[in-house]
Amino acid sequence: MPTFSLSLPDEAATARLGAALARRLRPRDVVALEGGLGAGKTTLARALLREAAGDPALVVPSPTFTLVEVYDTPRGVFWHFDLYRLETAEQVFELGWEEARADGIALVEWPEKLTTRSGTLLPRERLMVTLSLEGDGRRAILEGDSRFGDL
Repeated sequence: MPTFSLSLPDEAATARLGAALARRLRPRDVVALEGGLGAGKTTLARALLREAAGDPALVVPSPTFTLVEVYDTPRGVFWHFDLYRLETAEQVFELGWEEARADGIALVEWPEKLTTRSGTLLPRERLMVTLSLEGDGRRAILEGDSRFGDL
């Protein structure tokens, strides 16, 4: 899988990355968002969802407590999962994981929570976005489909 690294010097750069990703995603895609607390996973997801919806003022709450939020957009149905509070990987099925995978686009914060004894519930074909703090900004490492290589 190709790997790309991007410097995101400010919040606007993170928003631009989210918008660029939104324009390339299609049904059955999975975007796994990795990074520690405060690394920018929800910021990136929020920008992505606003672009997909065509609404820069769209209210996009963090799904930390609801665990999943669903957005019906002109680009498809987006399922925004925040799995931080999941106790077992199998609990994701109660949140609509199969429906999201069937015809939606899944954004998954804390994808490591989908690890089971026998592997991961994440599909092999996915885009991994790892965010980390870097100076006053962030660094994004994207691993996956080559259609994201020129972001």
